[in-house]
Amino acid sequence: MSHWVLLRGLMREQRHWGRFAGELAEAVPDAVIITPDLPGNGEQHALRSATTVAAMVEFCRQDLRARGVPAPYSLLALSLGGMVAVEWASRYPQEVERCVLINTSMRPYSRFHQRLRWQNYPSILRQVFKGGVENQERLILRLTSREGDMAYREGMLTRWLAYQREYPVTRANALRQLWSAARFRAPAARPAVPVLVLSSAGDQLVDPRCSANLAQAWQAPHRVHPTAGHDLPLDDGPWVARQVAGWLATSAAAVATRASPGARQES
Repeated sequence: MSHWVLLRGLMREQRHWGRFAGELAEAVPDAVIITPDLPGNGEQHALRSATTVAAMVEFCRQDLRARGVPAPYSLLALSLGGMVAVEWASRYPQEVERCVLINTSMRPYSRFHQRLRWQNYPSILRQVFKGGVENQERLILRLTSREGDMAYREGMLTRWLAYQREYPVTRANALRQLWSAARFRAPAARPAVPVLVLSSAGDQLVDPRCSANLAQAWQAPHRVHPTAGHDLPLDDGPWVARQVAGWLATSAAAVATRASPGARQES
């Protein structure tokens, strides 16, 4: 049995994972999936969002302890959630078994205009000043997903609007989350846990080079989806699940090879 903790990004909550939790559980049969909400989002929407990634880590650790979920954890994290995963693995490597980082970005491995594509600045600024829940969710859907026909996307938008109306993310909390992401800087050394990097060639929110740079710097395996948008688990959850399962199988085979008598004799 392995405990997989799924960490979402800016202004998103556990329901935004959609079908992915089930898809991952099917691909990794011994996985127990936990989908906590960061403070200010989802079931935790009434809380004040943290202004540092480190504080988000502490919130998640306390949440899991309260649920009675023991470490170690496998962290699968998207965007801002990837920063939380990296900070967690760096601070508490004994609690983290592995990390899967999806379309994340962080200093010093990427520049600001890559972490948030400069082409999106005008639409994001219009949303900040004009507001409106429907406009906000339409913008997020446009910037994070590239898959599905018109009917599918309208259905997705309807669900997202329902989530936001039930558990609203306040503008103040959204700004706190943005501030925490903008300030975050990756630790000087790679976390002492296995890392898999996944990214989308069609990411319209974050430059895919952010993931490539991170993977190269940390000498981590990197898989690229050819068409999906920023929300890769939403656009092609089965592909993500297959990549994770394949990585786990490869890692297990490598460990078995190193542990075999023949391997010891040859070394």
